[in-house]
Amino acid sequence: MNSITVFFFIFLFLSISSFNVSCEVTGKKTQNVTSGHNPFTAKASLIRYWNKHISNNLPKPPFLLNKASPLNTVHLAKLTKLASQSSLSSHLDAFCSLANLICSFDSKLDSGKHSRDANFAVYSSKNFANYGDSRLGGVDLFKNYSEGLNTPADSFKKYSREATGHNENFISYAKDGNVATENFTSYGANANGGSGDFRNYGDRVNVPTLRFASYDSDGNNHKLTFTSYSDETNSGAEGFISYGKNGNAGPTEFASYADNANTIGSSFTGYAESGNAANDSFKAYGDSGNNPHNNFKSYGIGGNTAVESFSSYRNGANVGDDSFQSYARNANSGRVNFANYGKTFNLGNDTFKEYGKGSVGRTSIGFKSYDMGRSFKEYANKGVTFAGYTNLSDTKSPRNNVGISASRWVEPGKFFRESMLKQGNVMVMPDIRDKMPRRSFLPRSILSKLPFSTLELAKLKEIFHVGDNSSMELVIVNALNECERAPSRGETKRCVGSVEDMIDFATSVLGQNVVARTTESVNGSKQRVMIGSVRGINGGKVTKSVSCHQSLYPYLLYYCHSVPKVRVYEADIVDVESKAKVNHGVAICHIDTSAWSPGHGAFAALGSSPGQIEVCHWIFENDMTWTIAD
Repeated sequence: MNSITVFFFIFLFLSISSFNVSCEVTGKKTQNVTSGHNPFTAKASLIRYWNKHISNNLPKPPFLLNKASPLNTVHLAKLTKLASQSSLSSHLDAFCSLANLICSFDSKLDSGKHSRDANFAVYSSKNFANYGDSRLGGVDLFKNYSEGLNTPADSFKKYSREATGHNENFISYAKDGNVATENFTSYGANANGGSGDFRNYGDRVNVPTLRFASYDSDGNNHKLTFTSYSDETNSGAEGFISYGKNGNAGPTEFASYADNANTIGSSFTGYAESGNAANDSFKAYGDSGNNPHNNFKSYGIGGNTAVESFSSYRNGANVGDDSFQSYARNANSGRVNFANYGKTFNLGNDTFKEYGKGSVGRTSIGFKSYDMGRSFKEYANKGVTFAGYTNLSDTKSPRNNVGISASRWVEPGKFFRESMLKQGNVMVMPDIRDKMPRRSFLPRSILSKLPFSTLELAKLKEIFHVGDNSSMELVIVNALNECERAPSRGETKRCVGSVEDMIDFATSVLGQNVVARTTESVNGSKQRVMIGSVRGINGGKVTKSVSCHQSLYPYLLYYCHSVPKVRVYEADIVDVESKAKVNHGVAICHIDTSAWSPGHGAFAALGSSPGQIEVCHWIFENDMTWTIAD
């Protein structure tokens, strides 16, 4: 055995020993000193795969190659073996650290005790314990709090307990966040007077997880207002548990709650139980939402002269599942009014069980403009009024209701017409920054051994140590549901967790002479910019492309899809005043929008309807579109 061979085995033994210590003892990432030139690293393997399956010699996009797995030779071999043995769960910390994954969205935060007025502007991710207890008057203002953060985690525990006349204002709270986790525990208990205002709370958040537990219990006339709450969010859950129990004359207003949200789940359990003269108003609740799930359980049970008003509830929503169980049961002289409930949306599943059962006095329940296909079980026989109940045959097709989302707010510049892509035009550039947490792809050798299916959710939860009803479970379920969703008309889709899989999908649609394009930087975001020189890909003709958008998941995951009839452009972005080039953008224009939902934000922004106009948008940071090289 020559000296070179001996040296190799010594090096291999020391590397394996180092990995075992890293994985099994410390769980910390060891330094990769060989990945730059070693032909057996995950990145080197990717480059060989690229050269074999893509026929042109164009430069490889650095933004994509930098997302390749950072695993060196030894770590790759060891983790692949563990994956083959279904043993990654036992080495999760090392796996997540070495492979650059996000395996938890839960933050451990220090708690603190506060008693003075607070103005929280540009503040983030804090745990408030025993905050504002027994306060007399005063105002706490949460403004620009946790805005634009990945995984903001805020906990309000024993907040404003037994306070008198204390006001809490949550303005622009956790806006544009990613997996926002707020926990309101024992909030406002025994509070007297005062008010809580939740405004622009959790807007445009991806996977919000908001929990209100023992909130406002035993409060006296403590007014709560939820305005623009969770609007335009994606697949999250709000839990209202033991909310307003034994409260006295506490008006609660839910206005513009979860509007235009996607698969939002709201759970009202033990809400306003045994309340006295509670007054809850649900206005514009869940309007234009996609598959919302709202569960009202033991709501208003045993209440005295309570008033619940549902106005414009789930109007324009698509499908969804609402459950009203033990709602206003054993109430005394309560009044529940449903006005414009669920009108003009695709048939969902609403169940009213034990609704108003056992109520006494002049309990009145009124339905006005209520939609089709409902199930009423054990429903109170007296005091029930149906006005304008809509039958299936009377309902217009959602496609005809173009104006249902006319009031929806859409970020300026997010969608635009093709005519705007002309040199000299001035337009607003939306915020194209990538707000996802930084992660890496997995090597195919590991990825192929991990489950990726809702049918195997239990295995996934075991591998990644995911708790029931946790933020991570919501993240995983949301991604799996989107990846398993049936393609829309003319769409070809695939979710990919490795660059190799992305190459395979792109070349299967476009052939091997392809190139991946993205906007050069984020410069110009949220500003007025001028369009410089413009070049149409493939001569500006209608062409094929494969667009890939990030999905939130423990490892880097992209939702890639090809839709028919698009035009792709590259354009210089210049400063309006100096005319200096600040960016080089890539834009895609969808020529055929006939299969789009009438509630799509593009039509709200541009004022049209499916199939009537083309819609263009920029390719955001770290997203991409693959086209045939030209």
